[in-house]
Amino acid sequence: MISVDKVIEANLPQLENSPKVKGLVKKGLGYLLHEQEFVAFGDAYPHLQGLEFVEQVLDELDFDTRYKPKQMEHIPSEGNVVIVANHPIGSLDALALIKVLSSVRPDLKVVANRMLMSITPMHSLLLPVDNLSGTSKKKELANIQQHLKSDGALLIFPAGEVSRLSPTGIKDCKWNSGFLRMAKKANAPILPIYIKAKNSPLFYGTSMIYKPLASLLLVKEMFKQRQKSLEFEIGASIPPESYLIENLKDKEIAQLIRKQLYRLITKKPLPLKTQTPIASPEATKDLKKAIEECELLGETSDGMKIYLYQYCGSSPIFRELGRLREIAFRAVGEGSGKRRDIDKYDMDYQHLVLWDAKQLELVGAYRLACAQDIIEKHGRKGLYTDSLFSYSNDMTPYFEKGIELGRSFVQPKYWGRKSLDYLWFGIGAFVNRYPQYRYLFGAVSVSNALPEQAKSLLVHYYQHYYGAKQVLAIPNNEYRHTESQKEQCAQLFAGDDIKEDFVELKHVLANIGAQVPTLFKQYTELCEPGGVQFLSFSIDPEFNNCIDGLVLVDLDKVKASKAKRYLGQTRE
Repeated sequence: MISVDKVIEANLPQLENSPKVKGLVKKGLGYLLHEQEFVAFGDAYPHLQGLEFVEQVLDELDFDTRYKPKQMEHIPSEGNVVIVANHPIGSLDALALIKVLSSVRPDLKVVANRMLMSITPMHSLLLPVDNLSGTSKKKELANIQQHLKSDGALLIFPAGEVSRLSPTGIKDCKWNSGFLRMAKKANAPILPIYIKAKNSPLFYGTSMIYKPLASLLLVKEMFKQRQKSLEFEIGASIPPESYLIENLKDKEIAQLIRKQLYRLITKKPLPLKTQTPIASPEATKDLKKAIEECELLGETSDGMKIYLYQYCGSSPIFRELGRLREIAFRAVGEGSGKRRDIDKYDMDYQHLVLWDAKQLELVGAYRLACAQDIIEKHGRKGLYTDSLFSYSNDMTPYFEKGIELGRSFVQPKYWGRKSLDYLWFGIGAFVNRYPQYRYLFGAVSVSNALPEQAKSLLVHYYQHYYGAKQVLAIPNNEYRHTESQKEQCAQLFAGDDIKEDFVELKHVLANIGAQVPTLFKQYTELCEPGGVQFLSFSIDPEFNNCIDGLVLVDLDKVKASKAKRYLGQTRE
């Protein structure tokens, strides 16, 4: 808490030789800094730490916040994000913003200067930094980067000081670009929040005469805000692809983001493109109740449960599926760009759902349907893949004995675990229930976020070694190689050795920061030679222009080891 003696010791050590002057200064600073009020607060609430401390300070001052509830959806509920805000009144706007953001992001950390770090009860919320201009200690910056790498939320006030009066109103001084470097390194979206509030005319007048004296007035200004409120305007996130501008320096991009923030309260166009916020999570209690009413297909050794869900009207499962799908697909450069990834096919298809019974979270899902049932109800247009490919009549026998799969996802926090493998146990249980079905088919995607070279190599390899034996489907929006890409593929691949060329494919992809998509590997490793075909490749403009490969799997050619693992038996 604030101590006048410590302020004098740190900033005016020469007064130790002038006791009378020190006494006068101490009395004046005690008045300006409200030392007694801070001492009384500390004595009354010595145990409070972190968010509880923040809330008590706001309650003590009877200080309130206002914002549009709909805009709370702009705050990502998970995944890394760098939140930037203007700093109109000082510490109180920071405390109010911490309280609001923490209701969505309990993992929130605030980049704090030396003054904020002097408030010991707030240490659990803070990540110290000397400033954002580039002279911070390496360890401090490493801690910030680690927080973002761990999918944390980070709040920064890029001006590094309180707003001042300018010819265009009360605005921040020039922003330091440190926040941008942090966001770029973590590939994190940037969320701008405008805070509408102001200090007294005395503060701004003093700032124009002598800035250091105005800084001393900030504590007194905080107490003047008693029984008042401020207002937030929460903008939409700016994705990395919007702020990564080749021909601009960091300081220029930082000023663009500053302009974006101040335009949130105007009708002027925003300089940078934003992305639609993802819907808020469903209530855990409601989700658990709905999940447990579904049919249980199986349970894993570590407590995961596999359920079969069928749409039957408004449901938290349906909404959460769409929300988590969008999160998972956006994380790899895909996604619908909507609040939830839900389409018309979801109502007729069934959904394999992987449920974490310990954490009470929906881990991932697979959408599936018996193709002939869909065709009898809606015709071929009822199949999702029919929106991407035009089927020939030769595909009819495969429809009659086929199950269409698609929209598989695992939410990012469960990546790197066995989640997708567990979903295949669910597919096995479903197939065992309907043994008359011999084929699986569906769209598997190559993200448009991959380098052009990577996309070309992947399509070439899988077309060459797993291409269709007959024309069963043609793409509605064909992916075409350029002449230079064709030449490169011819040079890289031997063309007659599937294993050798796969090693070469992985090697080249690794050198350009890419890898073979998981589902491509999973499908091709499932069967003996000839059991998997990629019938065609089509670009999906509704899904961020990803490339969809139409895969066809013959379950009669599943490897014995895979059949035993997923089906529990070898198919006759």
